[in-house]
Amino acid sequence: MTITTTFLTRAAGVAAATAGLLFVGVQIGHPHLDVDSITTTEVVVRNSLKVVMATLALVGITGMYLSQVRRNGVLGLVGYVVLAAGYLSIMATTVIAATVLPAIAATDPSYVADVLTVSTGGQAAGDIGALATMHQLQGFAYLLGGLLFGIALFRAHVLTRWATVLLAVGGVVSIALSVMPDAFYRLLAYPNGIAMVALGISLFRTAGRELDSAAPDAAAAVTTPASA
Repeated sequence: MTITTTFLTRAAGVAAATAGLLFVGVQIGHPHLDVDSITTTEVVVRNSLKVVMATLALVGITGMYLSQVRRNGVLGLVGYVVLAAGYLSIMATTVIAATVLPAIAATDPSYVADVLTVSTGGQAAGDIGALATMHQLQGFAYLLGGLLFGIALFRAHVLTRWATVLLAVGGVVSIALSVMPDAFYRLLAYPNGIAMVALGISLFRTAGRELDSAAPDAAAAVTTPASA
């Protein structure tokens, strides 16, 4: 199998679309998080899928950025870096939720309860250390990165534009939902998830199109000096 730029770009598109589907899917029927539910097989599986989602999303946005790096410009670079940091943070905190919290729920339930409260936008009653700061930075990077990267993709005018707008404005929707009860908090994933699915499909479809259209120009640049 030959590894080409088109193949890698399409793979990134598949990764982005899959991440979006997982992001929405794991929230459907999600049980309320507390000290008891965090140890259940269902929640552990959901958190494990969130780790996979964050990994695939990182691959997806990398493909989106690199496939149109010149069009994205400085804004696209900044947006990509910030959003990538957000997904890396989501991956890290979700690994903790899937592996560490279930293991200590019986011995330190108050700590686990505080971590879960912070993870859903609440305030911890006790001290959870650097995790509190990490969750704050995670939310900031996720919202700001989505806004900046969405704007850059919109300006590049390559991928589906309504999806780039949804990615950008999803942060505003997320801020509003974050102050609502847990049932509404689960809707945070929907704008970004739907945007990632649409952008992933669009990236897959447009893979190689710009390279093909640029080929005649590149050939002309080579043959023109020789003919002169």
